[in-house]
Amino acid sequence: MWRSIASNALTLFIVLLIALAGAIAWGKREYVAEGPLEQAICLRVPSGSTMRRVSEDLAAQGAVSYPSIFRVGADYSDRSTELKAGSFLVPENASMEEIVDIVTRGGASTCGTEVVYRIGVNRALMQVRELDPATGTYVEAAEFQPGEAGEEGDTVPEPYTRVRGEAETRYRVLVAEGTTVWRVVESLKEADFLTGTLAPEDTPLEGMIAPDSYEVTEGADMADLVARMRALQQQRLDTVWAQRREGLPFETPEEMLTLASIIEKETGVPEERRQVASVFENRLRQGMRLQTDPTVIYGVTDGRGVLGRGLRQSELQSNSPYNTYVVEGLPPGPIANPGLASLEAAINPDTTPYLFFVADGSGGHAFAETLAEHNENVARWRAIEAQQQQANQ
Repeated sequence: MWRSIASNALTLFIVLLIALAGAIAWGKREYVAEGPLEQAICLRVPSGSTMRRVSEDLAAQGAVSYPSIFRVGADYSDRSTELKAGSFLVPENASMEEIVDIVTRGGASTCGTEVVYRIGVNRALMQVRELDPATGTYVEAAEFQPGEAGEEGDTVPEPYTRVRGEAETRYRVLVAEGTTVWRVVESLKEADFLTGTLAPEDTPLEGMIAPDSYEVTEGADMADLVARMRALQQQRLDTVWAQRREGLPFETPEEMLTLASIIEKETGVPEERRQVASVFENRLRQGMRLQTDPTVIYGVTDGRGVLGRGLRQSELQSNSPYNTYVVEGLPPGPIANPGLASLEAAINPDTTPYLFFVADGSGGHAFAETLAEHNENVARWRAIEAQQQQANQ
């Protein structure tokens, strides 16, 4: 009898082992198999969350069919303790293995809310954008100018106050080409997600802030951010200067930066930068004055704000060192923060015979080799201006 019992027990044990092995094999297949999610979702993982809570949230949103397998798989791969807080984009049909990797990998959140602070030439704009997981595109939730009161005296829209302080909210500062250092620094003072102040000795010289997009965290130090901007511009200067061609009509990286800033202010058409650069460099070679309005404007405003009107004859005839209608050669320094493309245009201009250019009414410019051709282009532009003025009346 004991032999029969032992035999039956052994058989049962073998059956259980087979069943267990089958369950494990099935669980492994489910863990790596395509998931049931039909449309991408944005999964929020709060600070202090657990893998159990995450698995239940995923199940509620239809991303996993078996929360327990999700947790066992995370434990088996030693990832349970690596859960990160944030908002993460979970693509459609993601396997449980892929989702575990997404929520434990670390790094910046891949979806959710983004606060973008755009610093432009004339103003700064705060935007709150939320990612639509279904389309993978950001949808604007709010937009406002810091420091300017709304119609009812409310300076900050609700979507912005709601996302402030949330760990998964990402912040980005975007500096446009052609801004001045004054504009950037004054705008950063209005960014309430930054902390600290900028000492006068830490303020970069004109032109030494790199136009770019900068990821920051809430509470980041303003001085540290400005230092990053200055370091990137210095890196660009060093790199571009090392790539310069022979025979350029300037001798130092500082002069390159000055010319690049003029190119930046003279055209917003990327394809024109090297042509504009050729005009100024042809003029420098021939000893002609640059005669460019943006330098005169900088001399009037000192880079602080927008002139908001046309230049006066007295300003065009002044002895300001930035008045390139009077002084010869380059002005004493940059007039804005040029982007990388303008720096590259300064050291690699097109080869052209052009000495003049004027707006052509399409957003670009008409270029000319002779003064007679230029005067014809100017006449056409004046006619376009007159038509535009009549249309606006």
